[in-house]
Amino acid sequence: MCSWLGVSTSGFYEWRSRPTSATARRRERLKEFIIQVFDDSDETYGYRRVHAALARRGVRCSVELVRGLMRELGLVPCQPRPWRHSLTEGDPGADQIPDLVARDFAAQAPGVKMVGDITYIPTWEGWVYLATVIDCHTKEVVGWAMGDNYKTPLISAAITMAARNHDLKPGAIFHSDRGSNYTSAEFAATLRGLDLRQEHVAVCVEVGWRSHT
Repeated sequence: MCSWLGVSTSGFYEWRSRPTSATARRRERLKEFIIQVFDDSDETYGYRRVHAALARRGVRCSVELVRGLMRELGLVPCQPRPWRHSLTEGDPGADQIPDLVARDFAAQAPGVKMVGDITYIPTWEGWVYLATVIDCHTKEVVGWAMGDNYKTPLISAAITMAARNHDLKPGAIFHSDRGSNYTSAEFAATLRGLDLRQEHVAVCVEVGWRSHT
């Protein structure tokens, strides 16, 4: 090994028996502090927050040194899942609604199968709720409505817009989740008035949304 590395045997043994340097000892001690802070945070602190915690304890070091040592130690923070406001609140008193789609979201023609959902958008004035109706054949948003709440009139307005502006076939299927608004008697009456059939599944169909600022 010494021959391959181009060093003398005596030089190698001298290096191996050399006492640990002050820098190496400090790095090892700093690793102990980092592990302690990381564990105290329930393994959620990244290197910046670990560095700030060390500074509060009077341990002086650079943020890049903390970052490098955490990499050596394999300390990767686990971030908690962001809070999300659920809009799917089941109505225990809702009538049984059949599953007509059976997870098949394709359609042979426009206006025969629609899916609907509600999403929410943060604004400076608070939450804005958006109800949409999508045609399964064209993937087009054929109806929508926005408001400051997600009560039944919001989704009724969205499906009414779809029926007013697009050729929905008699007996067309409207698919949604089991949210209390979609399973309410008021919304069922709206669908009957538009000659639409209602169906649901327990799993919410999410509408893809990208906000632009």
